[in-house]
Amino acid sequence: MDASGSPLDGAFQAIAYATHGDPFAVLGPHGDVVRAFLPQAQKATLVTKDGQHVAEMSRVHSDGLFEGPLNGTPADGYRIAWETGGQSHTIDDPYRFGPLLGELDVYLLAEGRHQRAYNVMGAHPIEHEGVKGASFAVWAPGAARVSVVGAFNDWDGRRHPMRARRECGVWEVFIPGLEPGVPYKYEILSGDHRLLPLKADPYAFYMEMRPATASILTEAPALPVDEAWTRERAARTAHNAPVSVYEVHLGSWMRGEGNSYLTYDELAERLIPYVLEMGFTHLELMPVSEHPFDGSWGYQPIGLYAPTSRHGDPESFARFVTACHEAGIGVILDWVPGHFPTDAHGLGRFDGTALYEHEDPRQGFHQDWNTLIYNYGRTEVSNFLTANGLFWFDRYQIDGLRVDAVASMLYLDYSREHDQWVPNKYGGRENLEAIEFLQSTNYAGHVNFGGIVTIAEESTAWPGVSKPTEEGGLGFDYKWNMGWMHDTLEFMKTDPLYRKHHHDQMTFGLVYAFSENFVLPLSHDEVVHGKGSLLNKMPGDAWQKFANLRAYYGFMWGHPGKKLLFMGGEFAQGGEWNHDHSIDWHLLEVPEHQGMQKLVSDLNKLYRSRPALHQLDTKPEGFSWVVGDDRENSVFAFLRHGEGAAKPVLVISNMTPNVVHDYRLGVPSGGTWVRLLSTDDSSYGGSGVGEDRIEAAPEPSHGREHSIGVTLPPLATVFFEVE
Repeated sequence: MDASGSPLDGAFQAIAYATHGDPFAVLGPHGDVVRAFLPQAQKATLVTKDGQHVAEMSRVHSDGLFEGPLNGTPADGYRIAWETGGQSHTIDDPYRFGPLLGELDVYLLAEGRHQRAYNVMGAHPIEHEGVKGASFAVWAPGAARVSVVGAFNDWDGRRHPMRARRECGVWEVFIPGLEPGVPYKYEILSGDHRLLPLKADPYAFYMEMRPATASILTEAPALPVDEAWTRERAARTAHNAPVSVYEVHLGSWMRGEGNSYLTYDELAERLIPYVLEMGFTHLELMPVSEHPFDGSWGYQPIGLYAPTSRHGDPESFARFVTACHEAGIGVILDWVPGHFPTDAHGLGRFDGTALYEHEDPRQGFHQDWNTLIYNYGRTEVSNFLTANGLFWFDRYQIDGLRVDAVASMLYLDYSREHDQWVPNKYGGRENLEAIEFLQSTNYAGHVNFGGIVTIAEESTAWPGVSKPTEEGGLGFDYKWNMGWMHDTLEFMKTDPLYRKHHHDQMTFGLVYAFSENFVLPLSHDEVVHGKGSLLNKMPGDAWQKFANLRAYYGFMWGHPGKKLLFMGGEFAQGGEWNHDHSIDWHLLEVPEHQGMQKLVSDLNKLYRSRPALHQLDTKPEGFSWVVGDDRENSVFAFLRHGEGAAKPVLVISNMTPNVVHDYRLGVPSGGTWVRLLSTDDSSYGGSGVGEDRIEAAPEPSHGREHSIGVTLPPLATVFFEVE
């Protein structure tokens, strides 16, 4: 029977119908009375912690609201025993526990300045007031009610409604007895009392394998800080260091039996030795954050704090990172703070309002990608993202973040017509809030975590991307040189007969090469969407395609700028990249592909061993032209210089299929010039043309007192150094 005539009737009804916004005002201990909502219970009893009977509870609402007296038992000294269908259960009452968030947490969350928000938000297995269980906290300021749901409560939103911390818009609850591994979601009743689709936890550390979408209760690993590695990694990514990055999509680098995903542990066993063998200094992983759609390659994430479950759990990803570090390999993650997908379980209309995104689609919807754009002007949103970037440095000891699609963040009119965007407060197109977010995140990362690196994929001429924030820059360490990539690939795709008309595409990059700290990227973007593989972009017959690509790699490794190559490029994969399958490892049975792989390995070793090829990558004094204007022969020759007594390296590229004899080049000193590497070497599949050693003659050329006469092999790049 329902209680009648009680002033609590309305509150009881609201609890039973899951519309009450303050369940702690009704449930739990109130004076000498305890109330509990147990919709499956046929009988409920209050007992002491050691199981002694305290009092029978009476049903005060037909849907399962029970009430009983404590009879002098302390408010923290009772448990609830209940029976259903002949089965007995004894639980700690979630509504007898005090708040979870401390005053400082509440203040920092409200201010949007909680850089370690992940320590208190989301779900954590903890001990609270002497009882083991799990804490839950989610930001949903526009909600009328939020509940944690899962199999542990039959996905019933009436069972575990949360406490509202109105000061910061967060809802929290402690659920006793929950153990790691439990799937859960949030059930949210909007402010206008609409029941929303169940939401995954924005701060979840682990999520179910797609197509399932629940979050999984676990604590994120907390890898210890390796002080020696931290000191060393700063030197490894310094502007004067050799940085050669292997870009990898973990889901398709290599597959297992039946085309299954490799686990993080299996990837550690296979990928790390390969990276070492190839001579790369860093791994860049395409986004590992959980994402529902394989075809997004991770660039439409929903679980920003959760390494994808496709390859295992968070602990196994932590082991992967540790194994990389033990092998001396830095780990850079692609990070996507620019937009998020519209999937119902994600961040869109999270509490029934445009919470993480802008309300106005001109600001909040990305037309190209059918995704939503973060509202960086909302401090809680920027805090969520900044904390996420710091999370990967803190918990997983990641060495760097490469930030995706920065241009789309910087410009309000990015990929929009004149009437499809909203100007900033000054009438301009710059996204002032996004700029501030990027600057503050870069600053926080560098201040809090020694030796980390941040890299921008930024495709415009925005000034100061890699300048420190204190100098007005965005604060990145490096920027992808998209202009260099585009121009040089266009040149290389051109038939050598017509390359003389496109000569500037290979030289123009030096006009601005030192305006930013650049990475030269041959990334996944160049081998998808009908663009073909790098090999098949090259003109000519089969031999010429390989020779062109070898020459191009040589030019790239000789050119100022750090290096990045997408997987498969190192052995000249013939087909476009397909995320559903492994790259074409079988091609390594073919000598030409073996030769390309050997070349890339040797280029990395040369690049790392010769200071002139990396020490002054970001400074104009590290480069000087010898020949930059020989359009007729499509020849490019330049010197790379190092610091102090480092020997200069002469780099010569012949981008025609013609052998050129006795090509005169000025050199900075007399003596014997020794060939360090030729991309035309027969071991790489080339013709083997050219000299190993050349004596410099006191014959002036190109403004220098000495010169050498070189035989230029066809479609090749050659490196020389004085003995």
